[in-house]
Amino acid sequence: MTTTRPLAVLGSINLDLIATAQRLPSPGETIGGGVLSRQPGGKGANQAAAAARLGSAARMIGAVGDDDAGREMLAALGTAGVDTHDVAVRSTPTGTALIVVDAEGENQIVVCPGANSEASVDGVALHADETLLCQLEVGLGVVLEAAQRHTGFFALNAAPAQRLPRELIERCDLVIVNEFEYEQMPELADARLVAITYGKDGSALLRGGKLAARAPGRAVAVVNTVGAGDAFCAALVLALRTGLPDALALAVANAVGADAVGQASSQPDLARLGDYIARAEEFAR
Repeated sequence: MTTTRPLAVLGSINLDLIATAQRLPSPGETIGGGVLSRQPGGKGANQAAAAARLGSAARMIGAVGDDDAGREMLAALGTAGVDTHDVAVRSTPTGTALIVVDAEGENQIVVCPGANSEASVDGVALHADETLLCQLEVGLGVVLEAAQRHTGFFALNAAPAQRLPRELIERCDLVIVNEFEYEQMPELADARLVAITYGKDGSALLRGGKLAARAPGRAVAVVNTVGAGDAFCAALVLALRTGLPDALALAVANAVGADAVGQASSQPDLARLGDYIARAEEFAR
């Protein structure tokens, strides 16, 4: 049985409104025949839910509105096994993501941050034995404050891409980005450990700017890519924190991401981390 370290996630909590269509619209174009669904989302909430389903003790730090959507998002996190005591309830409406997904699983997303803009770590304990995982769908200031206050392992999923202050990069034990985000943030060349995802082409890990490991992707039928990167982030952090070698940790995270793209939910059902480790080891033989 694989023992995972506790994980605290500071980040966004959104209601995802998803329109599924045959293809994505061009600028100014209207496409009919879509199917509308709503589900829990937000990069932070997706990562916390994934970590809990992988078997970690996971808690969420963030903010929702005092509205039906906020209560729905908190219930979904609780169902996944996430501790939500540090999620603040604000008068600002719950964050919402407007998403269009095509028949190949590709997507376009507009995020309306709402209460996520009021996420805070004021009065929130950050424990040294926890890994802290953040993203950039909440204010950069609160992420930097959390990074500076936390004395344990600090991981940043630097998405959406934006210019990062040097003090934040220097504080990161791990940065996770996709290939396009990495190109947009040249300052990440100075980060001590960077994971880069390449979709179906797998992922790589750079230590001090030099390639340390690569792992191939998995060929799977794509249903929805919205939560796949978030599932990858949670899995990679947990895998590295259990002491797995770089290449095996990447392979485990790739397997989790592959499971995620095969499901319609942004917070997909997942097996335990140990199951993915066994699969990755078998796949490598």
